[in-house]
Amino acid sequence: MHDNIKPNWLSEIVRRFSVFVYTLTGWTAVQENPAPRKCVIIAAPHTSNWDFIYFFGLTNSLKIQSYWIGKDTLFKWPFGDMMRRMGGIPVDRSKSQNMVDAMVEEFNKRDDFILTIPPEGTRGNVRQWRTGFYYIALKAKVPLIIGMMDYAKKTGGLGPQIEVTGDYEADMAKISSFYHSVTPKFPEKAMDDIVHTNPDPEPSEGRSGEKG
Repeated sequence: MHDNIKPNWLSEIVRRFSVFVYTLTGWTAVQENPAPRKCVIIAAPHTSNWDFIYFFGLTNSLKIQSYWIGKDTLFKWPFGDMMRRMGGIPVDRSKSQNMVDAMVEEFNKRDDFILTIPPEGTRGNVRQWRTGFYYIALKAKVPLIIGMMDYAKKTGGLGPQIEVTGDYEADMAKISSFYHSVTPKFPEKAMDDIVHTNPDPEPSEGRSGEKG
């Protein structure tokens, strides 16, 4: 089954507005390779609310149907239907659920599923990345795609594709080498080294990979 996000008039207005803002503010979309039908896009660095707005405009300008995870309070009436039609997947923070397994299940039951995750989980200062994005890709057997918003170059897009091997530190070193060349909106809030993020082998935190 080819799973498409079916927009309504309100979600379509938001999508077009995001592309308009993205273009009006002088950003250029770049894409190293077409995104595969199933993958996890790493949305980093995440130091500002504008990151989500610009990245949403970016994916829409590249005509990429991407899903994202958000707390369930964002999906209540009257905007819940719009959020889902924009690719949102609600998460109930009050329940102790394994987000990694839940997202792997989503990958297993769909023919097309592109999931965007900001591993920092918040736009504020962070000491380490959440590891859910990595283990979702590993367990679902899908690649990681480098996603970025470079405020120095005003370019946003999709970079290299990383095939996860299970060697967390080696894979993160490849990812880190790329993000060191990307300038976030607030560099002082970005991590200096993502390689040493704690590679928890059994991630169980229900909020792994949520949009902050």
